[in-house]
Amino acid sequence: MKGLSGRHALVTGGGRGIGAAVASALTAAGARVTVTGRKDAPLKELVEAGGAAGYAIADVTDPLALGEAVKEAVAERGPVEVLVANAGAAETALFSRADPAVFQRMFDVNTMGVVHSVQSVLGPMTEAGFGRIVAVASTAGLKGYRYTSAYCAAKHAVIGLVRSLALETARSGITVNAVCPGFTDTDMVAESVSRIVAKTGMTAEQAEAELVRDNPQGRLVTPEEVADAVLWLCGADAASITGQAIAVAGGEVM
Repeated sequence: MKGLSGRHALVTGGGRGIGAAVASALTAAGARVTVTGRKDAPLKELVEAGGAAGYAIADVTDPLALGEAVKEAVAERGPVEVLVANAGAAETALFSRADPAVFQRMFDVNTMGVVHSVQSVLGPMTEAGFGRIVAVASTAGLKGYRYTSAYCAAKHAVIGLVRSLALETARSGITVNAVCPGFTDTDMVAESVSRIVAKTGMTAEQAEAELVRDNPQGRLVTPEEVADAVLWLCGADAASITGQAIAVAGGEVM
């Protein structure tokens, strides 16, 4: 991928699923990738497999810990030039049963996690006159889904953040975009399938079919398909693409 060779890329939530696929794609394109996450084992495994150059333990809801992780990565691999703010989590609940704590948890990790990640790298990017920032949001940031009001609210906030930040950085050499995957073949979706099975008595196949019913292709998105969209946004040929929320969802209507 033109424009990525030798650049330092930071991927939050990089130990599994979309984050690991993004890290591997960036590495294959020549970037020097640092992955962060809360658990040592999957990050170490990814580095050992050649999917990233290094890793640091950090929870994106803790700005101090994340800041220290970024400092460590910068000391080892230079200034962060590409940020993929991927870390996130989902909880499901009927709105009437979703207490304020559910909304706070979803906002803390899905929205403030992006805020903290961007704030940790934006200053040096601005000084250097170059940067690529991609937030991994969700189709839940573009439309509503039943039983996920807290998650949808947090992901909608990410899209608003991306659009505002893109305007503020438009003349600085920095682009800010979001990719919005539909239901993707990750551990998070597997956990959702398990919950549906436990609550409804459906088979796993029936539960998965329920999740993908709005996807005209009738299947789960793959992490690699999301990673390919991220890779394009980070490349040199996407310099005029900023403030966008790109759905990777098989044609699902937003």
